[in-house]
Order: sequence, then structure tokens, then C-alpha cells
Amino acid sequence: MSTRPFSRHLAELCEEIALSDGARPAIVSGALTLSYEELQARVKVVASGLEGLGVRRGSTVGLLCTNRWEWVTVALATMRLGARIAAFNTFVKAWDLGYMLEHSGAEVLVTLDRFRSSDYLQTLLELDERLLDRPAEGKRFPALRELVVIGDEGELRSTPRPFATLLEGAPDTGTHCSDAQSSAGDVAFVLYTSGSSARPKAVPLQHFAVIENGYEIGERMELTREDRVWVPVPLFWAYGASNALPATLTHGATLVLQDAFEPGGALELIERHRCTAGYLMPNIGRSLIAHPDFHPRRTASLRTGLTLGNEAEIRLIAERVPIPQICNIYGQTETYGNCCVTPASWPLERRISSQGPPLPRVQLSVRDDAESEVPAGVVGEIHVRGYVTPGYLDAPEAARASVDEDGWFATGDLGQLDEHGCLRFAGRAAEIIKTGGINVAPGEVEEFLGTHPQVSEVAVVGAQDEHVGQLVVAFIVASSELSEGELREWCAARIAAYKVPARIHFVERLTQTSTGKLDRRRLLELDEERLAH
Repeated sequence: MSTRPFSRHLAELCEEIALSDGARPAIVSGALTLSYEELQARVKVVASGLEGLGVRRGSTVGLLCTNRWEWVTVALATMRLGARIAAFNTFVKAWDLGYMLEHSGAEVLVTLDRFRSSDYLQTLLELDERLLDRPAEGKRFPALRELVVIGDEGELRSTPRPFATLLEGAPDTGTHCSDAQSSAGDVAFVLYTSGSSARPKAVPLQHFAVIENGYEIGERMELTREDRVWVPVPLFWAYGASNALPATLTHGATLVLQDAFEPGGALELIERHRCTAGYLMPNIGRSLIAHPDFHPRRTASLRTGLTLGNEAEIRLIAERVPIPQICNIYGQTETYGNCCVTPASWPLERRISSQGPPLPRVQLSVRDDAESEVPAGVVGEIHVRGYVTPGYLDAPEAARASVDEDGWFATGDLGQLDEHGCLRFAGRAAEIIKTGGINVAPGEVEEFLGTHPQVSEVAVVGAQDEHVGQLVVAFIVASSELSEGELREWCAARIAAYKVPARIHFVERLTQTSTGKLDRRRLLELDEERLAH
């Protein structure tokens, strides 16, 4: 067991390790490696720069960036000032980003200029043509005062403030956590998750719980300060921000960041840096194995890590990648990424058959429709208590519906506990679509598709798929001639790629049950029938 850190605030945690083991590598990002001491120095300088932009205790900084050292540095620097990070999804298009900027009340937005086919500056221009030059004058985002852009300064267009300007201060001028009166109970992150709502829910996560739960996740993986943790999953997910990041930092290990997952680049990273732990999804494991340059010797350094999936998927990762001590997990954003993790030391057969016992200071309860606890072996709705979000941002009704007066969070998931108190996940009670590890709310996609001028009615369902879990499938009643290609192209330009329907069916009417409700089961049958033909 590793020594539990003293700090209960993420910015203080970074400082604690920098003082005790400063030369140890903290982050590998592209060609750059930062020690804990170097990371802390950059955090202090960036905090000073953000303070000059008016960031104070209680402020919100929006962060739109892939897995880079700047993401971690901006997050810790913001927290150093007693402010919080609203982490934005890098798959965003204007529809998504506009909502999150508005809802979060971000006063400063730190954004990457572009990544692959995504041009974030162009997306901001689509929202408001004044955002790049005069963000404070925008009417749609009255809280937003400053825009800071990470990118090639020589190519930036009308950029009000390149990120490099935040690195020009003196390392010792930043406000200290204690000066900002930061508290362990302060919100560290606001993470946006689709959940089962029509719009993404904003989930606040507190410093002390991010650290304590993250430490326990690392313990289940048996992390030590010698580990090099490969993180191809986005830091803006709970899987990254409240799981990979604190699990690594609380153990003084090294975070090996991959901008975004790509199997060839992943194999190169793992091999070059001799990564010993990894954060995977089933599709990541399959992609690694299917790559033409894959050979088990390239991933032989991997010992432990996390993933989810069915028994066959976890066995594939354990035996074929291979990661012999891969841990099976269960959780959601509201429960700080994971509330159950199988110990790495368990035999593989036991690790693939359940998601393990709850983490320390976490309780599970499985209940029937009458809210009564069911006995071991009986499937019911999973409830979690312990490290649970204090509530949804600006959504008190949603919070009351999800967390009862005794602190139990109703997950909307189905599962059963065995005689040892280990959880076996059984499925999702809600209609949420899980595609490639990402939650997609049908209502959100329906709301968006309904804004198309030729769409009269729309229904969205999740169809099973062996590669990504589920596919987004849309049924459209069109008011005039409209092709699948035209509608998909329209979607791709305006909404995140994973929300764009994989299949679109045009129908004369949407099927209903005898009680007048949308018959989603019949729509799934219709999708299968059309595929068969």
C-alpha cells in the first residue's frame, strides 16, 4: 500500500509531491516531460497569469483542450486560486459548446485553437463573431471576459491572448492556495455528462473526494510512484479528470498523456515510455490488437489498469493486449468516476465476473421498484452513497430526484450484489445510449434534430453494436424531401461526432404503444428489419 497523501486539495497535492519528490517525472506530453517540480513551477506562473485576468476564489474557468500538459497545468493553476474548472468536451460543435459556455458561466475560456478536423476558433466565431476580439461585449455569454488560446502563435487569427502570455510571469508571484482561502470542500471540476436528460448535466466534484476516491482507485490497481500511467481517454471525462489524474498524482506516479486515442500512436507511446498501467475501453483494446503493427512485446510493460465491458472484452484485454492485472470497474461521473473496482491481485476469472466490491467509504444498495433493498443475487436498481456529487449545477430538481435525504444516489443502472458484497452490473434501466464508452441522451439528440427545418418528428434509440456497444439510430418524419446524406452532413457540422446518428430511417409516422407513448422497442425492431434487407 502506498503512503496516503496529506493534501485534500488538488493544487496542494501537486505542491506536496513537488516538495517531497520534485525530480520525479509527473507528466509526459508529446516530446515534453515535466518533473513534479517543473509542473509546480508552471502551475504557479499560470496561476499568476490567470489572477491577472481576474480569476478569483469562486470563479469558473472553461477548459477546451485535448490531453496535453496545458490541460493539467491550467486546471491546477485555476484551483490554486480557489476557482473551479468547467471541462468541455473536445468533440464539441457550436450546438454543444454554446450551451456549456452559457450554463457554466465561465469567465475565462482557455481553448486549443484546433485539433485534427476540429477548428475551435471557427466554432467560437459561429457562436458570436465578437468572441475572438471582444469576448466581453458578447450578449449571449455575459460572464465571459477573456479568451486564451493554446496553439501556434504565428497562425492564430485575431487572438486576444495567446496561452504563452500566461507563462511570462515570475514563478513566485502566484497566489497560494492558503492565500485564496481554498477549501477541501470546494468544487474542483464541473464535468458535463449527458446522463439521461435532454441536455448535458453539470456535475460538480469536490477536491477532497476527488483525491480520496482517486487514491483508493490507484490502490486497487496497486499503483506506486514507479508506475507510468498511459491515459488515452479524455481528461474532460470523469474517467480522466476524477480518476486517472488523481489516481496517478496521489501515488506520485507519471501521467503519460495521449492527445487522443489512435492505436499506432498508442503502441509507440507504450513501448517508448515503458508504460506500466493504462486506462482502456473495450474498443481501445480491440483497436490495439487489430493494428497491423501490433505485437504483444510492444505492450509487454503494461501490468495493471482499468477497463469496463463484458467478460469476453475484459479477457481479451487481459490476455491479448496483454494487461494481466487489468481491473474491472463500475461507476459514473456522479460517483467520481468509479465506485467499484476489482483488486488487481484477484484471479482473472474473479475479475471478469464482477465489478468488485465498493471502494472504501462507499456503500452500495440494490433496490426494487418499491425502494426496498433486495437480497444478494437479485437484480435491482443500483444506489450509491459515500463519494457522490453534492448535486447538479443549477438544477436542484434533478439533484433531489437523484440523491435522497440520506445521501443515496439512484444511478438508474441495474445490477446485483453477491454474497461477498461485490457488484455485477446487469444493464441500464434508463434509455441512455452508451456508444464507445460515451453517454448519449436520446432526448438531447432528438431536441437537436428537431431544429432542422424539414424534420417534423424524430425519435432516437440505441441499437446494439459489437464494436462500440451501441449505435445512435434516428427515425425521422420529414416534412419535405430530405436524404440521409444531407441530414448526416448537417448534423456533422453542428453537433459532436458521437451524437451524429449512425443510421437514419425515414418513416411516415413514429410507432406508439397502446397508451400513446413512443414505442422505442418497436423502433429497434424496425431498425433490425431494415438492416436485414
